[in-house]
Amino acid sequence: MGNTSKQANKLLDEKSPYLLQHAYNPVNWYPWNEEAFAKSKRENKPIFLSIGYSTCHWCHVMERESFEDEEVAALLNRYFISIKVDREERPDVDHLYMAFCQALTGSGGWPLTIMMTPQKKPFFAGTYFPKTQRYGHKGIMELLEQVGTLWETDEAKLRGSSEEIVSAVQSQRSIPTKPSPLSSPINDLASPNDQGTGSEAFQAWGKEIIANAYRVLAHSFDARYGGFGRAPKFPTPHTLTFLLRYAQDHPQDKALEIVRKTLDGMAHGGIYDHVGFGFARYSTDEKWLVPHFEKMLYDNALLAIAYLENYQVSHLYRDAQIAEQIFAYVLRDMTSSEGGYYSAEDADAEGVEGKFHVWTPAEIEAVLDKETAAKYCATYDITPKGNFEGKSIPNLLQGSLGKIIHEGTQSEDGVLQSLATARQTIFETREKRIHPHKDDKILTAWNGLMIAAMAKGAQVLGNTLYLDAAEKAANFILTHLRRNDGRLLARFREGDSALLGYLDDYVFLIWGLLELYTAGGKPYHLQIALQLQAEQDRLFRDEEEGGYYLTGSDAEELLFRPKESYDGALPSGNSITALNLFRFARMTGDERWERKAEQQLLDFRPVLEEHPSGYTAFLQALQFALHPSQELILAGSLNTPELPEMRKLFFSTFRPYASVLYQEGNLIEIVPWIQDYPIIPNQMTAYLCQNFTCQRPVHQIEAFKALLENS
Repeated sequence: MGNTSKQANKLLDEKSPYLLQHAYNPVNWYPWNEEAFAKSKRENKPIFLSIGYSTCHWCHVMERESFEDEEVAALLNRYFISIKVDREERPDVDHLYMAFCQALTGSGGWPLTIMMTPQKKPFFAGTYFPKTQRYGHKGIMELLEQVGTLWETDEAKLRGSSEEIVSAVQSQRSIPTKPSPLSSPINDLASPNDQGTGSEAFQAWGKEIIANAYRVLAHSFDARYGGFGRAPKFPTPHTLTFLLRYAQDHPQDKALEIVRKTLDGMAHGGIYDHVGFGFARYSTDEKWLVPHFEKMLYDNALLAIAYLENYQVSHLYRDAQIAEQIFAYVLRDMTSSEGGYYSAEDADAEGVEGKFHVWTPAEIEAVLDKETAAKYCATYDITPKGNFEGKSIPNLLQGSLGKIIHEGTQSEDGVLQSLATARQTIFETREKRIHPHKDDKILTAWNGLMIAAMAKGAQVLGNTLYLDAAEKAANFILTHLRRNDGRLLARFREGDSALLGYLDDYVFLIWGLLELYTAGGKPYHLQIALQLQAEQDRLFRDEEEGGYYLTGSDAEELLFRPKESYDGALPSGNSITALNLFRFARMTGDERWERKAEQQLLDFRPVLEEHPSGYTAFLQALQFALHPSQELILAGSLNTPELPEMRKLFFSTFRPYASVLYQEGNLIEIVPWIQDYPIIPNQMTAYLCQNFTCQRPVHQIEAFKALLENS
């Protein structure tokens, strides 16, 4: 929080941990608010905008080098009005100015540094700057002096530059999302009479797009270490779940090998915390060995889903175990007493990146007996030389595990199980260290992802602990981050709910609620999901160009309304919306949702055609559209003894296009067609329907098992 002996700036009253980290900087920081912009206009000073987040390593570095420095602060306070933004609280502001940075420099990242007019129009953009010129990086001191002087002597030049930049970026964005009649070789694809997902044109187009995406991914696959491309490597789990779906239709291709190699590479690497569990944000090297140590809630949610789905395909215990360990980490370290999930943990501890996570042989030998310590160090690559700045990141890439397995003396699971007690001892030792900073704000969007993951865990692993945790988190969000009028809010911290919810808040929470209903069968969760979808359509839908804006129609007006479709570290809200809409259509039988879902695909047709491998979450909606429906209706009380076993059997295999409905309670009010599947008192009846045809209902477990095997 800073040194309270120093004078605080305007950030002291904020709730964001990132902003509070800068509350005692000598820079006269303002949060993003009207007071700052009014002062900028009144004093005719340009704005210095700095965007980051609380667990960002290079944000910390820039703070220590520059924002805590009196000389830098003097220049900022003299020439600029300085504004700090937490990108996780204001993704709209971040998205907008990141677009300018990428347009001006060809790249982006955090910390994001913007200089702009009092009218919020940028004339300069960059990322990290040291205090003085170093390693080819321009120094912030030099930059501030030059820009400040130029504003005082030739303000018109900078204002003119800002107008040109804004005009150029807006013209790039003005390309219509909707395709022109000649934008595709399948010219009749978007014709009103032939745009359904069952049409031959749509089927042919969809299969071609999916095949093109696979070809690009297979070409960029790193066959040696897993993952795609070169360092740095990000997990992008939605690419792996796309490939799992692709493999069902194309078993002759190498999609499953790509997924297996990548999941094992990450699980063996230092990007995975082998002591306390959970994944770091990305690997700085191609081997997955040296991570950027920060842990993000969203990565762990999406990776848990990827490992669970691969477990349904592979039935290998290690996939289930990784998912279970992720959940153990989240429930232990990242869950509030009321059930909401925290956002992230820092890479740094005591100001040193990775210090919390690395070991020496002597530290291991101090807490384990000699024989066990030697085995642990050999297995997890803890060496005197080290693999990270003289110390060792525990990993299974370069230790003796591979040799032991190759020699056939023990299986991987056997080796690791034999060291489970040692790992617990080392974990308890590590707990006594000074922990990295934890960003304890609760974000609706990221909670939605973890709710989806926990609910998926309940489905696949049959563990009611995960179902209870998902339901508790959903109740927290719906209680604390939903206004009385139904409007979602984005952030909760220390009793304060704030910021109008963004598209991702709606989309990811809907996804979580759909998985929660699928896992537990409470009609309430499906009902709320439908209400939120109606609210999303009202607030975010772009009726002219198609798709959904990042911000609601009731949000602050920026230079332009951002709209995102690219699936980066996170899948985009537009991608998951398409999938949510198709799921609503299958579950409710309401053709209105089907038409909306089809339109969502057609609206983004140009970008899907141009760069399909960049839209692997979007393509999962397309895969859903192209596949026959499968519905399982479980009719009877949720307390019926057969229900858990039936669910376990159904979710034991990979069924990405299936919908599960529970004929119980007031579901008939939401899904009227469910009345055609009667409840027989005191027993569970399973109805399995596929491609518009239903099988004979069954009641007994063995009959249900046979039904699934024949489907």
